[in-house]
Amino acid sequence: MDMRPDQLDLITSVDVPTLTPDGSRLVAGTCHPDLTTDGYTGQLWVVSTDGSAPPRRLTQGYRDAGARLSPDGSTVAFLRHPAPGAAPGASSAPQLALIPLDGGEACTVTDRLLGVTGFNWSPDSRWIVFTSPEPEDGRYGTVAGVGPGAEDPRRVTGPDHRMNGEGYTADKPSCLFELEVPDAGDEPVFPARGRKADAPDLPPLVPQARRLTGPEREATEPVYAADSRHVFFTTTPATGFGRDLRTAVAVVQSHTGEPHDTGEPHDTGEPHGQSAGPVRLVAGGTSVPRGFFSPCVSRNGEWLYLLGQELGESGLDFVAANAAVYAVPAPAAVHDAAEGWDRPSPRLVPRRLTDPETMNCSGGSLQPSGEDKVLALSETRGRTVLVRVSPQGRPEVLVEHRGEVIGVSEAGGILAVSHTTEDSPGRVGVQQSGSGLVELFDPNRAWVSGVGTAAAREREYGGGPDQPSVHGWVFVPRGPGPHPVILNIHGGPYSQYTWSWFDETQVLVAAGYAVVMCNPRGSNGYGAAHGAAIRGRFGTVDRQDLLAFLDGALTEFGPEGTDELDAGRLGIQGGSYGGYMTAWITAHDHRFTAAIVERGYLDPVSALGSSDIGWFFSPQYLGSGLEDLYRQSPLHHVDQVDTPTLVMHSEEDLRCPLEHAQRYYHALWSRGVESELVVFPGENHELSRAGTPWHRRARFEHILRWWDRHLAR
Repeated sequence: MDMRPDQLDLITSVDVPTLTPDGSRLVAGTCHPDLTTDGYTGQLWVVSTDGSAPPRRLTQGYRDAGARLSPDGSTVAFLRHPAPGAAPGASSAPQLALIPLDGGEACTVTDRLLGVTGFNWSPDSRWIVFTSPEPEDGRYGTVAGVGPGAEDPRRVTGPDHRMNGEGYTADKPSCLFELEVPDAGDEPVFPARGRKADAPDLPPLVPQARRLTGPEREATEPVYAADSRHVFFTTTPATGFGRDLRTAVAVVQSHTGEPHDTGEPHDTGEPHGQSAGPVRLVAGGTSVPRGFFSPCVSRNGEWLYLLGQELGESGLDFVAANAAVYAVPAPAAVHDAAEGWDRPSPRLVPRRLTDPETMNCSGGSLQPSGEDKVLALSETRGRTVLVRVSPQGRPEVLVEHRGEVIGVSEAGGILAVSHTTEDSPGRVGVQQSGSGLVELFDPNRAWVSGVGTAAAREREYGGGPDQPSVHGWVFVPRGPGPHPVILNIHGGPYSQYTWSWFDETQVLVAAGYAVVMCNPRGSNGYGAAHGAAIRGRFGTVDRQDLLAFLDGALTEFGPEGTDELDAGRLGIQGGSYGGYMTAWITAHDHRFTAAIVERGYLDPVSALGSSDIGWFFSPQYLGSGLEDLYRQSPLHHVDQVDTPTLVMHSEEDLRCPLEHAQRYYHALWSRGVESELVVFPGENHELSRAGTPWHRRARFEHILRWWDRHLAR
């Protein structure tokens, strides 16, 4: 058997695991596309870490995710997503829910209009701090009968006001809220009706949450200090619409210690909102040339770990800005935090523990390890590896394999790891000191073994005085060759292809196409200098690397080698930056039989004002002068393209807006180049990864239709 588009709903991903304090059990969520409901469904599972019992489904919700066990190990908090269309007019946003670890019925404890986006337990297990968008009055259903088309006009005063997949952002900033965890034995509360429907002093349907921060600044990634009474979080040091990319870590006092405190937030003197108390700056600031995020408190309460990126004096110098691990003493971070936003207290100087030139710890959030250490995920050479860092630095790799570590939890001497491999989209394993990773839970094992997996052949090609060797993979279909070849180009550009099982590669190889993919200069995982090499010269050294890797594969596996690849039937495809490079290469190299340009970044000039990131992406990567932008614009060179091209795009793409595709397609069509435009309604830039299952399936069908038309014999 082979992987087909209609098998998309078999692919199951695994969430970040969470362990009981003694390490004997873990909880992890699963998620898979569901073609029946055209959504994503999955539940939480309990797994014994010694393998003594089979995995047990803990919840029965449509989509339950993001599990976190209370520090006392008794209760699982998670986000519950309602089923699509389950209740007409009801919110589709996830809410915070609780369930006893030993089983029982889940209880939803929030009713936020725009849902809950993240949360964390207090060390004493009595409190939960959570993040939720706070809608501006008059928007997003806050006024009955006023829909999106009838809202008041928006006034924009800065460049950063929309985000792909989220729409407008400045009118629904993320705020921190805190609630006291209800007693699981309390009697449930139900909506009043009949004669009691309008009675005064009715009990609330969910516990009362107290707001800790106001809407003047974003607040995300909350984590409690060891005292359970202060919360560290990531925020934006500048008020209003963002003008740079700086983030900061701040601290706010949480509950007052009085049970059920629902008092009004105290005035902080901020121009646009209130919070529960003064928000004070720990690391970062409006004049600090770096951004800090992902706070994590060590288990002994002595250290506050952070991730930090150098962003330059402008706060916009993000190109290949690798994330490094930093540390500050946690008690000092509470007591010495500054009240202003210019810069933190001089007594709080984060100490860098990892080298950002060679290590990029951007693979996920930090997690505590042992009493005083921290776990980080580092992206390197087609892998995401698990690294442990001490307060003195000395990063130590704990888990490194052909795949990516997705999430990690450590307790009771057990390390639980959710990860991908070259033959599984998601697994959970455990590791004890001195031993290797033992697989415990793989919801993909049965169907992957039945379908089969295309094997990766890792290669490095090229190399020389002016070109480093290019690292990548070649996939060859079963059966006699030579097979048609597709050069697939990743997005980013600062991302990387990895060893991980990749649905796109599997579908193409199953259909009889060899796939060549690599990480050219500009990619993540090979050091900051490698990532910054294309700055101001898109389409030069990256094109050189891509074609060198393709030529290397054709030499080794072509007619002069094993005769598995057909150099006369070449396709090229890519999305986002990969769409850019596909369009750029077909304007400068005419060897390709056909091309697919998907969600392409095709016009850097119009991206300056239309893309959610164009206001900084285009100037930082390509330059700020119009001459530079035109010189590196695929649309400006489209008159050199004669390759048959399928252009695919999503209607609601705010990263690379639809007009990029429309103008590029029209330019091809008007010159008589064989071309098609396929537009997906209701989808955004994440179609291939998180679009509705039916559209993801249709995307594969259009891709195969195009290649079958142009590359199949």
